[in-house]
Amino acid sequence: MAVETLTRETAVESSQLSHHERDLFEVAVEQFEIAADVLGLDDGMRRVLSCCQRELTVNFPVEMDDGSVQVFTGHRVQHNTGPGPTKGGIRYHQNVTLAEVKALAMWMTWKCAVVGLPFGGAKGGVQVNPKLLSRTELQNLTRRYTTEIQPMIGQNKDIPAPDVNTNPQVMAWLMDTYSMNVGYSVPGVTTGKPLVLGGSEGRNEATGRGCVFAVEQAAKTLGMDLTGSRTVVQGFGNAGAVAARLMAELGSKVVAVSDSRGGTHNPNGLDLAAVAAHKARTGSVSGFREGEDVANDDLLLLDCDVLIPAALEGQITGENATRITARIIAEAANGPTLPEADTILYDRGVFVLPDIFANAGGVTVSYFEWVQDLQAFPWTEQEVNQRLRQIMTRAYEAVHETSQKYKVHMRTAALARGIARVAELNELRGIYP
Repeated sequence: MAVETLTRETAVESSQLSHHERDLFEVAVEQFEIAADVLGLDDGMRRVLSCCQRELTVNFPVEMDDGSVQVFTGHRVQHNTGPGPTKGGIRYHQNVTLAEVKALAMWMTWKCAVVGLPFGGAKGGVQVNPKLLSRTELQNLTRRYTTEIQPMIGQNKDIPAPDVNTNPQVMAWLMDTYSMNVGYSVPGVTTGKPLVLGGSEGRNEATGRGCVFAVEQAAKTLGMDLTGSRTVVQGFGNAGAVAARLMAELGSKVVAVSDSRGGTHNPNGLDLAAVAAHKARTGSVSGFREGEDVANDDLLLLDCDVLIPAALEGQITGENATRITARIIAEAANGPTLPEADTILYDRGVFVLPDIFANAGGVTVSYFEWVQDLQAFPWTEQEVNQRLRQIMTRAYEAVHETSQKYKVHMRTAALARGIARVAELNELRGIYP
């Protein structure tokens, strides 16, 4: 991971900021209630599923390169263990809040259920800007955070994975720390690891690839030819860059991409390899000489057929939903669309592939990795991608069928499918003691 060392004060101050004007967990609960109404879910089960089962907040010290000690705040939340062990990523971001982590944990429960995985949802995060830490400081933070949340995690309890600003190296440190603490190697405690430590072929591309599989299915439903279509991707990170490349391989013209610093737009199509090289050289896609700079807010409104939000949550709102031109929105990010925007997009005939389905490729291949670790038997990349396509296709058909049955948009349909499955599992297991 490319990191740089700046002042300790800047790192800590930036970790205290919050970018959510609205409590993200309230958004998640609002979406849940809409789907629960469609299902006619009883009040008792609504109470169980509308709250998180376990929430841990830790404040832990980290020794910095200059010898000073700074204290960081982290969280780990498990939403529901009814389906089995919980599963969810860990993000390092200066704007992490408990409400955000709770919302993401709830969405992970529905996401796993939509694609039929034997996991409940979890999520974790640390309030920190990792770009302001050296590699040593990042490792120290990861190892101490892992030790703090260790009572909650385990290969049969709660399995973390990479998320925003975390990667296979961070997962390797997490796995090693957990293993050292228990006294033996436990590869299955996390997924998204390097291949040599028990990672899975195809994991790095899984979220973007699964998202494109979803787009292909939606295009068939709409009778839309992706060859010659125009695609816009907000967020040129792991998921967004992979999705952009795979869309281009399908014949779609990728006309704009962006990252946290801004975007670049070329209506004739971007040379993605050149964009990636420019970002590697400068740290951003902004300033790419063969495109025009565009702000992230404006990028969402560009003329296109497929829009892939692959950045942070809350990007599509009631204010800009009326001006989005895309026919398909495939949410590679978590929570990019607010509830009021869903209604507007549905009424306008925009086909939204919701996050709990469209970006489920990542957790699906994480499940594959977990299975391979438990069996100590690796699969080939071809096997992984083939099984991923089968699961995404089957899940799409089920969600679209639910959408047609209840005459609701795809998010409510996906939530209804996921919630119904989790409710059934909790009902069958009953209440202990």
